[in-house]
Amino acid sequence: MKLYIFLTSLLFAQLAFGQDNTTATKIWSFEDCLNYVIENNITIKDASLNKSIAAVSYNKAKSSRLPNLIGSASQNFSSGNTIDPITSDYVTKQVNSTNLGVTSAITLFQGNQINNQIKQSKTLLEQSALLEEETKNSIIISLLESYLQALFSKEDIVISENNLIASEKQVERAKARLEAGAITLSDFSEAQSQAATNKYTVIAAKNKYQQYIITLKQLLELPPTTELEIQTIDENKELLNLELNKTEIYSKALKHLPEVEASKLNITASTQQLDIAKGGFLPTLSLSGSVGSGYTSVNSTSFIDQLDLNFNQKIGLSLSIPIFNRNQTKSAVKTASYNIEKAEIQQQSIIKEVYKKVETAYQNVVSSQEQLVASESSKEAARQAYKLAQKKYELGGLSITDLVISQNTYTNAQQNYIQAKYLTILYHQLLQFYQGNNIKL
Repeated sequence: MKLYIFLTSLLFAQLAFGQDNTTATKIWSFEDCLNYVIENNITIKDASLNKSIAAVSYNKAKSSRLPNLIGSASQNFSSGNTIDPITSDYVTKQVNSTNLGVTSAITLFQGNQINNQIKQSKTLLEQSALLEEETKNSIIISLLESYLQALFSKEDIVISENNLIASEKQVERAKARLEAGAITLSDFSEAQSQAATNKYTVIAAKNKYQQYIITLKQLLELPPTTELEIQTIDENKELLNLELNKTEIYSKALKHLPEVEASKLNITASTQQLDIAKGGFLPTLSLSGSVGSGYTSVNSTSFIDQLDLNFNQKIGLSLSIPIFNRNQTKSAVKTASYNIEKAEIQQQSIIKEVYKKVETAYQNVVSSQEQLVASESSKEAARQAYKLAQKKYELGGLSITDLVISQNTYTNAQQNYIQAKYLTILYHQLLQFYQGNNIKL
């Protein structure tokens, strides 16, 4: 009996241990999130499908150089006055006829349109690959922003909880002092009010953190029921204090960012479309050939013999010269010319946008670095002042109002510091990313 109880207890312990392992929440590092989002984000998948479609279009364009091959078969029945479709004789009786054939045609020249369409399809394929990279970059930047916002909110929760703990202790001291007649009921009420306010702040901070976690889960395409816990990062002040050359960053960004190269390919594709449109002014030369045979009931010869006797081959050249097509080609040429100008304007707009991104990130990283230094000093000074205020309050030399003011000042200093810290990290990483460097947190 004792052995049975021991084995049962051991089994339940193993089951409990297994459940603890399966329900343990995974802690996601930024690298984990980055690898996962690239594989699972639906926006990136959509861009990848666009590239696959462009590859199919490219293969289709290359196949247009090949000849086609069409087989045909028909069975006909006629009666009365008719022409035999096999012998072409005029007959006045019922006729059963069979036609069999294979036809092939190839375009030898079409104003060089086929070659230009192949070139354009290849250009569009290369552009779609760059647009896929641009989409990935956009998602990565969104992931970075959301991850750092969540980390900021996570630290804000700690600050808020520490304030709540301090406020609750102040309420306990205030209650004791009220009972001893050292303070008024108004002072005690103010201590309670501050504790309630800090509790509300904790709830608000936790809610904000959960909102950022929801954003992260949506980027990662995780189910709503998935628990997501993110990993904190170490401060690297040496990295944050690196000297940055704005001109060099901008130059590298123009070479690295895929949207810049994609805009160039857009101009190339538009120019190729103009060449395709101009090909409509030129003649088209095609080569065609066919083989066939047939059977007719008018002839008494057997079906197999007739197929042999009626076997025929044809080959021919066809030249089509455009004379007037209701100005369709002229309109296509004008439209293509305007599209080239639009593509050039779009490229200028993208270059301006890249400059704006680099300039904004550069100015923000310089500003946030300065704010980080100032806020760190301010935080330390506020901490010392709050610590001193607590001692004075305990000795009865400071009112609860002045203590609350000192606590709020310290809280604001802490929040300003972590805000400056994460903004500095964000904009520094953006500048690194614009230069083609990997994001490292």
